[in-house]
Amino acid sequence: MDPENVVRNFCKAFERQDIEELLDYFSEEAVYENVPIGAATGKEAIRTTLQQFVVPGSEAKFEILWLASSGAAVLTERIDHLTIGNKQVSLRVMGTFEVSADGKLSAWRDYFDMAQLTAQIS
Repeated sequence: MDPENVVRNFCKAFERQDIEELLDYFSEEAVYENVPIGAATGKEAIRTTLQQFVVPGSEAKFEILWLASSGAAVLTERIDHLTIGNKQVSLRVMGTFEVSADGKLSAWRDYFDMAQLTAQIS
């Protein structure tokens, strides 16, 4: 599967806020890193991290502003609109995705300004 389509589909799936669906996109040994926060390795660790941002029944959207790909690497500039606790957050994010030959995410790294996030949730 084309890496760019995998990433576009993953970003669209985030809107449904179904953690099991999201986990299906990852390989077993995948790494998910929110760079200001730290890395999670493996699906169970990724589940724990995603539970901070995936709230069934809430609204979420990854608004892709730019997307570029080269081989297995896909880069996104996004505005992530999320519910964190009882707050609505819009966070500018640069994301790097690595997609394996079998169409699974082997790595996902997001870079964002922690001060921007903190200002919106405090």
